[in-house]
Amino acid sequence: MVRHHQAGWMTGVSLLLPITLTTMAIVLLTPVLPNLMAEFSSVPNHEYWVPMILTLPSLCVALLCPLAGMLGDYFGRRRLLLFSFVLYAAVGVLPVFLHDLTHILISRVGVGIAEALIYVLSTTMIGDYYKGAARDRWLAAQTAFASVSALLFMVMGGFLGSFGWRIPFAVYISALLMFALVLKFTWEPAGAAHPDDEADAPPRNLSWAGFPWRTMAMIVLITIYGSVFFYTVQIQAPSGLAELGIDNPLRGILTAAASLGVPLGTFFYSRLSRKWPVSRLLLVEFALLSLGFALMGKAGNVPGFLIGCFVNQIGAGLLLPTLLVWSMSILSFEFRGRGTGFWQSAFALGQFLSPVVVTFAAQRNGGLLGAFMVLSIAALGGVVIALVASRLRGAGKMEVAHG
Repeated sequence: MVRHHQAGWMTGVSLLLPITLTTMAIVLLTPVLPNLMAEFSSVPNHEYWVPMILTLPSLCVALLCPLAGMLGDYFGRRRLLLFSFVLYAAVGVLPVFLHDLTHILISRVGVGIAEALIYVLSTTMIGDYYKGAARDRWLAAQTAFASVSALLFMVMGGFLGSFGWRIPFAVYISALLMFALVLKFTWEPAGAAHPDDEADAPPRNLSWAGFPWRTMAMIVLITIYGSVFFYTVQIQAPSGLAELGIDNPLRGILTAAASLGVPLGTFFYSRLSRKWPVSRLLLVEFALLSLGFALMGKAGNVPGFLIGCFVNQIGAGLLLPTLLVWSMSILSFEFRGRGTGFWQSAFALGQFLSPVVVTFAAQRNGGLLGAFMVLSIAALGGVVIALVASRLRGAGKMEVAHG
């Protein structure tokens, strides 16, 4: 008997919450990094190995998201997503009990594998269940939710870390709550024609026939380019404030306040996305990123610097859902997992490259503030990209994929 479902509010929430697990994997542990460095100071080259506790999951995401999408298209999204929650919880809490740095790093690879699956499959399922404006709202909400949760996890990590560096790892067990929500409020969609029906067998979709390679490649390249800018303020603003003479505790608070521009940008996106074509959105977004970097680089004082950060983050909050919704709009059910995997991998790669690009620019332009001016010019290149994209098929109004 075919079971029919209706994608309601709780279905969306159950697929929105997992995005916090991908944020938590790194942000929750940032406050205890000095404690980890001290704990493993006797390990040779610990200055190199210990920070990898934070960064290994992100590297796994960048490498494994396309594979996660392929697995989802073949075995089914929901089955793998439920498995990934259990894996995330099991390997995530292991450092509470482990004492060897190598073993902890291996457990973090496991977290990265689970994170890639969660990242891709939860997003793909939003694309499966929702269409049109509803899909846009839930996908845009991911951006805002990830940004706000990052601020909360930073505070939580600092508080829990005061009781010892192992305690924050215990929070990874919260993935089992996500498991319960997805188990109750989602189903395995039967396919493009009947997304509200429950599939009784894995989809086994492996054909690439009809995959929009050209448009997807363009979106992936713009995503890598844009995500380098997306993470710059969140990663580098505290160091920029330090150059302007702000002491350590206040730097985090001010950076958090400026980062609220991301959910505000996401709100603007929800109001503009159905009225403006992608090319116009990209034009405005890269212009805001460029203006923000210029204000940061030329400010010379804290208020001006923070205004620049805030303007920049509004552009970032607009950019991410634009690219994600654009990619989702061209992907049909049969290869939606694979396409989402390519997009998520591109975004994670940009995150990985962001500090490398900023450091390279800072070393050659008199420090971090000089690097912001270089990034301002580079972001103007995004304006050119937007103008070119406007003349290519697929960058007008969102294309509507069948399924």
